[in-house]
Amino acid sequence: MTELPIQAIKTLSDAHPKPTGLTFQYGTAGFRTLGSTLDSVLFRVGILAGLRSKRLDGRTIGVMVTASHNPEQDNGVKLVDPRGEMLEASWEAHATAVANAASTEAFIEALSNLIVNAKIDLSKPARVVYARDTRPSGPALIAALEDGFKALGVEARDGGVTTTPILHYLVKAINTKGTKDSYGEDSEDGYYTKLATSFKKLLVGKAKPDPVVIDCANGVGAKAAEKLLEYLGDSLPIILENTDITTRGKLNDSCGADFVKTMQKLPPNLVDVMKPGQRACSLDGDADRLMYYCLDERGAFHMLDGDKIAALVAAFIVEQVKLAGLESDIKVGVVQTAYANGASTKYLAERLPVKCVPTGVKHLHHAAEHYDIGVYFEANGHGTVLFSPSTQQTLATHEPSTPAQSTALNHLLNLTQLINQTVGDALSDMLLVEVILAHKSYSGVEWNSLYADLPNRLVKVVVADRNAFKTENAERILVSPPGLQAKINELVKRYEGGRSFVRPSGTEDVVRVYAEALLKTQADELAFRVAGLVYDEAGGDPAKRPKEFI
Repeated sequence: MTELPIQAIKTLSDAHPKPTGLTFQYGTAGFRTLGSTLDSVLFRVGILAGLRSKRLDGRTIGVMVTASHNPEQDNGVKLVDPRGEMLEASWEAHATAVANAASTEAFIEALSNLIVNAKIDLSKPARVVYARDTRPSGPALIAALEDGFKALGVEARDGGVTTTPILHYLVKAINTKGTKDSYGEDSEDGYYTKLATSFKKLLVGKAKPDPVVIDCANGVGAKAAEKLLEYLGDSLPIILENTDITTRGKLNDSCGADFVKTMQKLPPNLVDVMKPGQRACSLDGDADRLMYYCLDERGAFHMLDGDKIAALVAAFIVEQVKLAGLESDIKVGVVQTAYANGASTKYLAERLPVKCVPTGVKHLHHAAEHYDIGVYFEANGHGTVLFSPSTQQTLATHEPSTPAQSTALNHLLNLTQLINQTVGDALSDMLLVEVILAHKSYSGVEWNSLYADLPNRLVKVVVADRNAFKTENAERILVSPPGLQAKINELVKRYEGGRSFVRPSGTEDVVRVYAEALLKTQADELAFRVAGLVYDEAGGDPAKRPKEFI
């Protein structure tokens, strides 16, 4: 094919008309909104993914249909580049333009412009692997996506119903197959085998962990966790909860990582499951976020969020690098966002370099790539560890001079296999945490005592237009609407240990308000006062004004 198959695109595009009056935006998480409005977007993304593959000489592109932690009625779609990473930033604007073309004719014109501007050679092959989560809107959206593949003649592989991290894994495994950088067998079996094998190696000689409860958010993570159990055997006792993926309305409802992080309490149906001294974790709807928590001996709840995971993981890796005799060769760094608890930043900064970047995985991932070993976790539990190619080469060729160095080196090599380096992966991260807890002989309470979180509160305000809010300095300073930051600063001054920032959501028309203070009551009060400022200044939707503002 040397030119666009206009007739095939026109015929199929007419069957997937763009709804009038709606504007779609490719953001941090791709396109994400009500699933019922996304038919035309999915069709167009099918063609876009094929063109992206052609632009990259026929390498396989991933397409994931999911809305992660969002309510069940939402859905979304994102593209995955050949190394398993997020879509190149420059293509986000192309995706937005293509999705918003008002008619079939305008859509074909937008494709023609993209082909010219991105210098796409249409004679190249187009290869895509795609998958979806368990949302009821998924099958219809996949059908629209497949029509897009058909229109362009894409060679498409259906990954079925699976987690977002497994789709990312498949993309990288397919593109590295048969090379010296082979990431693993390009199948779900390959994914589970890789994780379970490295996990078992890392637990050799360690006491068998106590059972861990996994809240699967009634999402696709339940399916994956059940499969993973088969590969782990008895190496890790696991109790699966919230595994109902067929009943409508259950997904992410009063459960899952986002519920635990936002509400800072146990999912209601775990109250009778959890015993004093027990630890547990929650996945989100597509199993890329992980939130740990535990009950102490008195039964009090303690949240172990992405910041606590980052502290645990970074300290352990630094320790292993030192034990391997590689501290002068390998530099470890941590990347956080403004949402990171101030106490975690202080704890980490005393041990290794810490960088703050804007919210969004693409920013964290990119910054982490600048370290030899880059650890990144958002406070919401999304994160991973990246080992640079040169570091992986160092680990593969280093000659240890003592048995202790040899042991630490093997631990690091196995960590490169256990960790899904393409994207945050709740199941991979869960196994990583369990390895470190076993090595350190930590209970959940002991892990939690690494540092004490500053009390904090997250509030969201529904607004007419999130694009009216502009930030700078890694989203810590609001520059628009003008004058609002100065008012926030005045409020913050009144609270001891106070910190607050405001940023627009990347996925919905809400503004998120974060606040910290030395006392819980003050953190709550500061958060709601700042939220009130946002509402008053920016015209929040009166019908959706949170009760606490009134």
